[in-house]
Amino acid sequence: MLKAACTALSALLLLVAAAAAGAGSLFSSFTGGMSRPSGTALSDIPTGYLTLYRRAATTCPGLDWSVLAAIGKIESDHGRSPLPGVHRGFNEAGARGPMQFLTPTFRQVIARHPPPPGGTRPPSPYDPHDAIHSAAAYLCDSGARHRRDLRKAVFTYNHAHWYVSQVLTQARAYRSKEPPSPTPGAAARQAITYARGQLGLPYVWGGDGPAAGDRGFDCSGLTKAAYAAADVSLPRTAERQFATGPAVPGGQRIEPGDLVFYSRPDNANHVGLYIGGGRMIHAPRRGAPIQISPYRSAGDNYVGATRPG
Repeated sequence: MLKAACTALSALLLLVAAAAAGAGSLFSSFTGGMSRPSGTALSDIPTGYLTLYRRAATTCPGLDWSVLAAIGKIESDHGRSPLPGVHRGFNEAGARGPMQFLTPTFRQVIARHPPPPGGTRPPSPYDPHDAIHSAAAYLCDSGARHRRDLRKAVFTYNHAHWYVSQVLTQARAYRSKEPPSPTPGAAARQAITYARGQLGLPYVWGGDGPAAGDRGFDCSGLTKAAYAAADVSLPRTAERQFATGPAVPGGQRIEPGDLVFYSRPDNANHVGLYIGGGRMIHAPRRGAPIQISPYRSAGDNYVGATRPG
């Protein structure tokens, strides 16, 4: 149905040769619940795209976000490809957008499953939000729902067995092998619930949120308000929150509800609320809304975590 913008012949031949031997093991790694991003995923997938893949996958029970991300990687390198048809026009097969939809197919999908708010109106295959949600809907209708037949679903997306194997191999590389995060305690759950309720509000320097008469939050204002909702008092600034601790010892795994800090150890200037799965809720900067992002990325100046409560 869809054609990857560019595929190396050597990769095609290798994948075809390996398909029969590896198909069972590849498929078996996609039978669990929603996975966590691996280091490969966090370093390779732009934050906005990773958020969209994870969000869109929740609309199809049984579809792991990593499969969507693998298709996005192969089709357009997560929207970074300069080839024709990714940002405008069509490729040689008539496909367009970051998920490389043919026009008739995209129209059929959005007629049955209109993308949720957040994209363009009318929906556009060039818009990452619309394209990724539509890809999830198409895979779901094609066999991915409740893991009925993932290989069939990916084959329907692009009628080539080498493509199916390449997608599942890439998806496996994007999935973390670490076990799921432990269940957070009561205070951490309340803080996370509060922070989720602020998603989409604007970043406001010095902002303490609507309850304090501000349109939004800055990073430490958000974490302070989140824990205040759980009756846990925190200092106002990221620097003081980091200094107050208690610190999560180096080498110990962080848990949902932990605060994660960035910049120099003696002067932390950014903080987020870790929610599990390698992600945090934070107020990143001016012009960017409160959002869910990977808590680690290349050059992030991460300095450590604390565990309030």
